[in-house]
Amino acid sequence: LYINSPGGMVTSGFAIYDTMQYISCPVSTVCMGFAASMGSFLLMAGFPGRRIALPNTRIVLHQPLGGFQGQASDIQRHAEDIVRTKQHMTELYARHCGRTYEEVERTLDRDYFMSAAEAKDWGLVDHVYDTRKKAA
Repeated sequence: LYINSPGGMVTSGFAIYDTMQYISCPVSTVCMGFAASMGSFLLMAGFPGRRIALPNTRIVLHQPLGGFQGQASDIQRHAEDIVRTKQHMTELYARHCGRTYEEVERTLDRDYFMSAAEAKDWGLVDHVYDTRKKAA
């Protein structure tokens, strides 16, 4: 799965994530350029050992974004749901990246920018390929 994405809808990202985890063949993820928001989430969801970033990749992690309007009681329900979604995403990042829930929660609190090497150190990717020979 080649990723160069500013992100997108959380529910659509979860649908892709579930498919990646469900199918029997291992899914390699390769980030080229940019992976933010759900793009970074899908990057880390690749098969262990097959999560790759190219050297000039930029990655951004953050908590889910949302905006609501309407009756106060409906806004409260939406807020409660997005908090549950944030907790679920935090658990998944922790599991796939080998981090504690608390570490991920602190990281997702604000936009967090990473280089490819920093993403490898953080556990988001397994390899940074800088030559074609290494990728073969």
